[in-house]
Amino acid sequence: MHFHGTNALLLCKAQLILLLDGADRRLCADQDRWAYELEWTITRAGFGARQYRDPRFDLVQEVEAAGRMALMS
Repeated sequence: MHFHGTNALLLCKAQLILLLDGADRRLCADQDRWAYELEWTITRAGFGARQYRDPRFDLVQEVEAAGRMALMS
């Protein structure tokens, strides 16, 4: 069996993945830097897609839950 063709395809695929990853990071670099400065969490959701989240909203949800618990008591 000859695996030379398969190895070449795997190498091309790996290089393409690295190129796309680098392009994705460059494309979103400004927005990511801004989000890091604001201490937001960033989730990569595909090429050029990001989900930015301000962790302060977790505190709002906790306060709302506490308020509901207080109303139920």
